[in-house]
Amino acid sequence: MLALAASSISLLTLPQTDSPEDNLPQGEERSEQFVLEVSEYFERLDSISEAIRSSLAQIRHSRIAPSAINAPPSGFVPPTLGVGLPSDDGGPRATRGLQEERVERDAWKGILIALTRMKEAREAAERGRTS
Repeated sequence: MLALAASSISLLTLPQTDSPEDNLPQGEERSEQFVLEVSEYFERLDSISEAIRSSLAQIRHSRIAPSAINAPPSGFVPPTLGVGLPSDDGGPRATRGLQEERVERDAWKGILIALTRMKEAREAAERGRTS
């Protein structure tokens, strides 16, 4: 990648004007030489672009799971996390798994703890007023 970047930067340098000592071709030969130089320039740019794209594709391929790239069919419902708990009527519960149940349980426990602290703080404030 660094070599490609260096090549890209070298292509961005400004061209220098001709000096009389350069002994460059004149007339029709000069046009042909220009076409050759420009063709080489754009070929190098194309090769750099292709190399960068291929490097990025390889990086993406190594980091992204193939299942994430392929879209699921329409109407696909992802499976629940973990094994589902039985419902109240005895049938299988297909909407939530153990992970969802744990999150809900922990949320309710957090609410209970917060309400208990509020009650204790209120009782302590009332005891402070009466004493």
